[in-house]
Amino acid sequence: QVQVVESGGDLVQAGGSLSLSCTVSGLTFGDYGMGWFRQAPGNEREGVSYISSRGSYIYYGDSVKGRFTVSRDNAKNTLYLQMNSLKPEDTAMYYCAARPDGEFQVSWSRASRYTFWGQGTQVTVSS
Repeated sequence: QVQVVESGGDLVQAGGSLSLSCTVSGLTFGDYGMGWFRQAPGNEREGVSYISSRGSYIYYGDSVKGRFTVSRDNAKNTLYLQMNSLKPEDTAMYYCAARPDGEFQVSWSRASRYTFWGQGTQVTVSS
């Protein structure tokens, strides 16, 4: 049984930093591309970042470029998202997702391309 578990969400002031983690079990983590998505109330789910299975390809949404950094440790089956210079508009539920196509990264921000999802971790940025 595949399990995807996010952690690290919190309440933080604008300008602050947070580090999210996502631990995956029940699959061969190194075979999966991984994405971070977020969804605020009333909004569609938005692609935040993507990293391919071996880390060769990394992408970011325009709204987080230069502030967020994605990484992964395949030995620990864990995905990370370092978020700096946080803004109130970054407030959302953050989700981790896995797609079984390795280094193939077409349509990285399309949620339908991902097979397994976590339950999310809440990030709230106060002004």
